[in-house]
Amino acid sequence: MADEALFLLLHNEMVSGVYKSAEQGEVENGRCITKLENMGFRVGQGLIERFTKDTARFKDELDIMKFICKDFWTAVFKKQIDNLRTNHQGIYVLQDNKFRLLTQMSAGKQYLEHASKYLAFTCGLIRGGLSNLGIKSIVTAEVSSMPACKFQVMIQKL
Repeated sequence: MADEALFLLLHNEMVSGVYKSAEQGEVENGRCITKLENMGFRVGQGLIERFTKDTARFKDELDIMKFICKDFWTAVFKKQIDNLRTNHQGIYVLQDNKFRLLTQMSAGKQYLEHASKYLAFTCGLIRGGLSNLGIKSIVTAEVSSMPACKFQVMIQKL
């Protein structure tokens, strides 16, 4: 419980720190989002390396995505992804109905415009984890009502 609270506080401070240190142009150009996503990417790479060192090789892309939704998500956010969908053509949608990094914010639409700040790190986390497992991807997040969110993972074929 204490480590979860520390993670939430650290994440909030990271977001706050990046935005406070940014100049006006950086915020408008989305550089803050990029910085947070890059931080998440590096953390995701490191975590996936640690979590998979004793596991067998994954047989396919879907197997990797199931690992991300179950084991990886549980280790980071203390719960599994609520729903994983795919079109079997390289697009996966991970839905978390009570995303921990958004539960501290209002459950209404009041802070909806600020949600992207708090999702950038997690998009990078997913992308970094997949990258270390040999999958190049683009990860985007969408929030229609807080604290639920969807992460769309588009696999880039080499």
